[in-house]
Amino acid sequence: MHCQTGSWGSYVPTSTRSVGDPLERIERLASENAVVIFSISTCCMCHAIKRLFCGMGVNPTVYELDEDPRGKDMERALMRLLRSSSAVPVVFIGGKLVGAMDRVMASHINGTLVPLLKEAGALWL
Repeated sequence: MHCQTGSWGSYVPTSTRSVGDPLERIERLASENAVVIFSISTCCMCHAIKRLFCGMGVNPTVYELDEDPRGKDMERALMRLLRSSSAVPVVFIGGKLVGAMDRVMASHINGTLVPLLKEAGALWL
């Protein structure tokens, strides 16, 4: 499935997942798909990162934290994980934390993002 205008990939309602520690939940969700983005639907940086991946032909799984009843807990856990005051967007590739927007863009610019995507099976170029 290719991303089209208004479509960022697979949106998965996180409210159907089991209750537990937010960090454990993040790790589990991140490991279930090749590319996972934790996002907030109204965040312009989240929009930009989703566009980047879709423009590359990657179909990310997107978890919109503002649409999840436990999204705030997950957002706080992401802030602790990143040691940052801003939690989103956060990208995992192949179950491994890549990081926030700055880390993803640096990887894209220095040429390490495409090999990560290929290794995770998210890109077949």
